[in-house]
Amino acid sequence: MYNKPLKIFLSGIAGSGVSAIASFMADKGHIIAGSDRAFDINPFHPLKKIFLSRGIAIVPQNGNSIDDTFDFAVFSTAVEPDHPEVLKTKALGIPIKTRPDYLAEITAFFDTIAVSGTSGKSTTSGLLAFLMNKFGLNPNFIGGGRVKQFKSPSNPGNAITGNSDYLIIEACESDGTIVNYKPLHSIILNLDLDHHPVDKTAKMFEALMGNTMKKIIVNADDENLRRIASRNVVAFSVYAPSHYRADIIAYRPFSTDFSLNGTKFSLSLPGEYNLYNALSCIALLSEIGISLDAIAKILPEFRGIDRRFDIHLNDGTSLVVDDYAHNPHKISSLMETVKQLRGGICYIFQPHGFGPTRLMKKEYIQTFTKHLRDSDHLVLLPIFYAGGTASKDISSHDLAHEIRAKGKSVEVIENRGDILKRLHEYQTYVIFGARDETLSDFAKEIAQMLI
Repeated sequence: MYNKPLKIFLSGIAGSGVSAIASFMADKGHIIAGSDRAFDINPFHPLKKIFLSRGIAIVPQNGNSIDDTFDFAVFSTAVEPDHPEVLKTKALGIPIKTRPDYLAEITAFFDTIAVSGTSGKSTTSGLLAFLMNKFGLNPNFIGGGRVKQFKSPSNPGNAITGNSDYLIIEACESDGTIVNYKPLHSIILNLDLDHHPVDKTAKMFEALMGNTMKKIIVNADDENLRRIASRNVVAFSVYAPSHYRADIIAYRPFSTDFSLNGTKFSLSLPGEYNLYNALSCIALLSEIGISLDAIAKILPEFRGIDRRFDIHLNDGTSLVVDDYAHNPHKISSLMETVKQLRGGICYIFQPHGFGPTRLMKKEYIQTFTKHLRDSDHLVLLPIFYAGGTASKDISSHDLAHEIRAKGKSVEVIENRGDILKRLHEYQTYVIFGARDETLSDFAKEIAQMLI
């Protein structure tokens, strides 16, 4: 990649995207140091232990550990411009890169496969990396979600290094830098409201298509994508005609069976949304020469991504599911899947940030109003705040008020301990939300108390 080993400082190293780059670059032989407010708050953070075990230095996030021996510094987009580490780096004249800009720089060294879309990127990129690894293609992978089968005491699971020219990345549109990627192949899963209005995201996806050198794999069932898809795309679908259209589909409680062009497949993940994720991978692999029969043999082995429909308890009576769903489209997909399993569900949702909640308020209300049944109940936790200068001009109470006005059962609970005192009220709990690792711990605690 580079002519010599580099010394790189990563600020916000505990974040999903930055931690993947840290692991990847350490594996490539570079000297890595970093900081994160999450580690300052929790010195026993499990990710910190993993980093230290592989020689990545972790320092307090105060700027004191940055010196002129670093070749450059990479900052998470969550780190404020006036943060002490930013100011110290500038004062020393050390080159500064944002996480997405640096990822784009890394991709230039590889035959990159960019996985994009407003939902499903983590699962799809992880599944593709898993399958390509199983087929001996030795891919590199920089993702967001932690692939369960990549995890080890020295690997968080969101990156692997291989000896091929392939690099699979999760290409997020959140900060607009997706337009800088020039991948060999691209997958575009869907187009809906998330970080930006749909029209703005559509322009980014159009730019990605234009920058893609070879195969562009697109969901033919997505109405918004159909408006922008170029003539050179390879389509996959469940409903619309396409070369990679699934049929004879059987959605089971925790898996999915289907056929594609005469070949039978089994996916160890539930729901239509995961079927789409799998179809996109099958389409790309088939296009680069992997047979459908070979893919069908390996596909059932994939166990998924952390916090994507993680089942913490399923004893025949009680069910506890933990999920990363956080935008209206992801939440809708999650609720559609869970509704097929049980009645009387208690959903526990933590909105992720004041800006996203403000942007998606209307759609959140519509989604919960549509999917909550009379037997269901929604608990809203306070909006997750990771620090910074966000304007706190919206709250979970604003969502609850309008959802309740639509006749749905909803409440805001400030203290998670109060939920634990009422677990006898339901037998099925679905905990979901982004960015906050403690939600998974909370789901485990609920599961343990229901046993």
